[in-house]
Amino acid sequence: MRVPRIYHPEPLQGLSECDLSEDGANHIGRVLRMQEGDKIELFDGSNHIFPAEICQASKKNVRVRILACELADKESRLHLHLGQVMSRGERMEFTIQKSVELGVQIITPLWSERCGVKLDENRMAKKIQQWQKIAISACEQCGRNVIPEIRPMMKLEDWCAEEPEALKLNLHPRAQYSIKTLPDFAGKPVRLLIGSEGGLSAKEIAETVKQGFTEIQLGKRVLRTETAALTAITALQVCFGDLA
Repeated sequence: MRVPRIYHPEPLQGLSECDLSEDGANHIGRVLRMQEGDKIELFDGSNHIFPAEICQASKKNVRVRILACELADKESRLHLHLGQVMSRGERMEFTIQKSVELGVQIITPLWSERCGVKLDENRMAKKIQQWQKIAISACEQCGRNVIPEIRPMMKLEDWCAEEPEALKLNLHPRAQYSIKTLPDFAGKPVRLLIGSEGGLSAKEIAETVKQGFTEIQLGKRVLRTETAALTAITALQVCFGDLA
């Protein structure tokens, strides 16, 4: 049986026992119905794992004894920042979940001219919290021990202007380069821009050119926004990261 992995939002280094967070206790106590003596694995975002044993368990509270602390680096050598124009409904959640599994370190939700998502400030803040929980859950599932950052929503042009030293990539069906033929970028961080379901406007494409983006193409077929993101991330990880 696979040992459950639980994220703990506070540092665990040096602790001998701790109470799980509300979310962690609910999963262990209510969902899995684990008991005293059962083994779990904790991680706190420090790139370490903490094998632990349940010493007290109820439906509301779970206390564990920490048995060890081990470095467990599952991070890719490719530092990848995804700028994703927000898509509707579960598509954005799906993109975030799978991007985390594929090794993306930072995700920034973007607003563009053709973005079909309209949220006020309060709803946007709740969405960010929800997406961060999805990222944590994806780490629990895939074995990552560093939690990717879900940044606050930004305007596309503001995001494009950031980090001028990075390799900036934008998908375009008539691009000169594919991911396999990119010039050597000597280990620079990569910023990958994925547009909305309606694509970027001519003005936005011009802005990416102005901000030094390299246009790349993924083949002859037109991909949906969530498919494009995951395909591009996978290809980058195969060519420059840690996917064999």
